[in-house]
Amino acid sequence: MGCPDRIGTGPGPGRRTCQGRHGGNTRTLTAAAQPDDGRSPRPAVIRRLRLAARLRAFVSWFDAVLGGQDYQRYVDHLQRSHPGCEIPSEREYWRRRHADADTNPQNRCC
Repeated sequence: MGCPDRIGTGPGPGRRTCQGRHGGNTRTLTAAAQPDDGRSPRPAVIRRLRLAARLRAFVSWFDAVLGGQDYQRYVDHLQRSHPGCEIPSEREYWRRRHADADTNPQNRCC
């Protein structure tokens, strides 16, 4: 027989070899196994999920800066505080809001 340290070193069915980040030792992993060093077997997937979450947070923040949710907030306010009041269309809301900003400039540079 061969040396005991060489038994099972090659990839077999359902196995793959995995080399460390910086070269180094080659080890064989089964499909359900995790690396010996404690890292997740799929760090790229986790990084993509984190990136997607950060992107959604940025889009939400940017939408808030531009006032994307202001009309819905105004409608909610009208329904809560003034139940009998007529709710303007979104177009009319923005028209009134921009007209008010032009006639009463506050905290603006121009």
